[in-house]
Amino acid sequence: MATGDDAELARRLQILATEHWGLLAARSTAQSEVLTRISIYLTLVSAGLVTIGLLGQATHFATWFPVAALGILAFLSLVGILTLIRVLAVSEEDFMFVTAMNRIRGAYAEIDPEAADAFLASVHDDERGMRVTYSFLRERGSLEQVLGSSLMLSVLVTASVGGMFAGGLCATLGMPVGGAVAIGVIIGLCVTGVAVGYGGRRYLTAWRTYRPRRPSAGPPDYWRARTPH
Repeated sequence: MATGDDAELARRLQILATEHWGLLAARSTAQSEVLTRISIYLTLVSAGLVTIGLLGQATHFATWFPVAALGILAFLSLVGILTLIRVLAVSEEDFMFVTAMNRIRGAYAEIDPEAADAFLASVHDDERGMRVTYSFLRERGSLEQVLGSSLMLSVLVTASVGGMFAGGLCATLGMPVGGAVAIGVIIGLCVTGVAVGYGGRRYLTAWRTYRPRRPSAGPPDYWRARTPH
C-alpha cells in the first residue's frame, strides 16, 4: 500500500488516470486510422481488379491492355507496400500502448492492492503481462494471433497483388505462362516472408531492449495465477 496523505494520493491518482486516458485515446486513434487505411486499400484492390476485367472486355484485350493492366497492378502494389509499412508500425505501437497501460495499472495496484485484485488485465509491464492483457481468460498461441491479425490480411493481399504484377510483367515480356505464374508465386512468397520476418524482428528487438519496471513472477500458468504483488 502506497504511503502519503490523501491529497498526495489523490494527485498521484489524477496524474495516472490522465496518462491512462491519454494512452487509450492514442491507441484508439491509431487503430481507427490503420483500419480505415486497410479498408481503403482493399477497396482499391477490388476496384482495380474489376477495372482490369471490364477494360479487357471493353477493348477486346487490345495491344495496349497489358500496359494498362500492369500500370494498375503496379499502383496497387505500391499502395499495398505503403499500407503494410503503416500496419507494421501500428502493430508495434499497439503492444507498446498495452505495455504502458499495464505499467500504470501496476501503479494503481501499488496504491490499492485490494482494488487491484479485481483487475483482469495484467499489472505487469513485460511481454508476459502484455499477452495476459490481450487475452484475459486463456493463453493464445503466437501462430493463432498472427494468422488472425489485420497485419496478416494486409500481407497476403499485398503479396498477391505483387505476385500478379510480377507474373503479368514476365508474361508481357514473352515468358511462357507457366514460368510467369511461377515467378508470381515466388514473388508473393518473398513478400510474405520479408514482411513477416521484418515484423517479427521488430517485435523481438523491442522486447530485447526494453526493461520492465514490474516484471511478471510466478508459475508459467499465469492465466490461473495472476495475483498482484
